[in-house]
Amino acid sequence: MKTRPTVLYDVPGPRARRRNLLWTLLFLVALAAVVWWVMVSLADKNQLEWDKWAPFFTDARVWETYVLPALKNTVIAAALAMVIALPLGALLGISRLSDHRAVRGGAGTVVEFFRAIPVLILMLFANAAYSEFTDISPETRPLYAVVTGLVLYNASVLAEVVRAGILALPAGQTDAAKAIGMRKGQTMTYVLLPQSVTAMLPALVSQLVVIVKDTALGGAMLGFSELLASVRPLSANYGANTIACFTVVAVLFVVLNFALTTFASWLEGRLRRGKKSTGAVVGAGAVEELATPGEHLDTPGKPPDTR
Repeated sequence: MKTRPTVLYDVPGPRARRRNLLWTLLFLVALAAVVWWVMVSLADKNQLEWDKWAPFFTDARVWETYVLPALKNTVIAAALAMVIALPLGALLGISRLSDHRAVRGGAGTVVEFFRAIPVLILMLFANAAYSEFTDISPETRPLYAVVTGLVLYNASVLAEVVRAGILALPAGQTDAAKAIGMRKGQTMTYVLLPQSVTAMLPALVSQLVVIVKDTALGGAMLGFSELLASVRPLSANYGANTIACFTVVAVLFVVLNFALTTFASWLEGRLRRGKKSTGAVVGAGAVEELATPGEHLDTPGKPPDTR
């Protein structure tokens, strides 16, 4: 029985299948060896003992004093950055498509400038600026600096995502909107943006996940009390259980990002289903009513009225 080649690759034959199986087995063996070495190394340093992990299961103060307040700060910083960066990025992306050279050039300069600077440097500059020119208290200043750095960097990246999503649409969409008399603002608002959102959603979600993870930079450099920063006091107060603390923090980050991507997948599916179900069927009677006075639809089978 002959196998049919696919569009992307030829179906492997018996020798290729055996070779692929051999490489798979070798990879699994190597992976198991690495996992075994890691576990042995942790066991030698007493990092797998139950007393290192027990506080997370037996002591409520671990969560009430350290983990949950840090998680709350992470969510607040990420949520504020998302709420500000999304509309700002959309505005910058649309401005880069403007017919006015000054608007297009100004938006392009802002995007290219802040996109080229590492987000950590933006946070440090923002923290220094707030310290020098504002009266924000030192306790809340790290939150302001983290959110500012995240907004400036991610809004610039999101602007490119928005611009690319709009440019990816067929040119016929714009031509059709112009043909029915829409102005450019109306075309962007009612035609281009709604259609491009679904295509842009995976890239947007990826950037939102980056926002959640980059909040950890504020804890490392600015003393912001987020999830990663909670590892140090936890480890100091509960017997140098660094591995256990990092594991719990990593799991919480995974849960946050998984919830975000799951919501985005649900939203994308809902948007796609909505687009498929918005077509309206207009009956013949309704068409007769929509006809302007003095205009009559020709009845099938009869010659048109040429009077």
